[in-house]
Amino acid sequence: MKNAPNYNLLNLVKFSFILVVVSIFFNSCQDNDLEIKQNFPFEVKVMPVPSKIKENETVEIRMSLETASNFSETKYTIRYFQYEGTGKLQHSSDAPYLPNDEYTLPQKQFRLYYTSESQDSHVFSIWITDSFDNEKKVDFEFDNAS
Repeated sequence: MKNAPNYNLLNLVKFSFILVVVSIFFNSCQDNDLEIKQNFPFEVKVMPVPSKIKENETVEIRMSLETASNFSETKYTIRYFQYEGTGKLQHSSDAPYLPNDEYTLPQKQFRLYYTSESQDSHVFSIWITDSFDNEKKVDFEFDNAS
């Protein structure tokens, strides 16, 4: 009979320990949100371009987007606005971009081609936006080479 109270006490300690472990486990799992970072800001790198351009001359603009990490579903768009001069901007052999319209960029490294259509100086900006509304602006200015 002396072992019965010890046995009951031992069962009570075991049950209490199991109850504490189970409550810690369930309390640690309360946050159902799995935090996966998808929004990675980016930088725009531009290779050097000439500072002067002649009428009907085309300048190649090599650009790349660099991010700290790579989320495969991030989409990038490009648009531009011309402040001075007359010219056209296009990607490869695509149709020329219309000012301030958005176009999808198929890759993070790409080449744009700007063709002068006047003897004026040319000033324009390119905006690149990702699907998380991060946006970068790059300004270009070409003097007349005539």
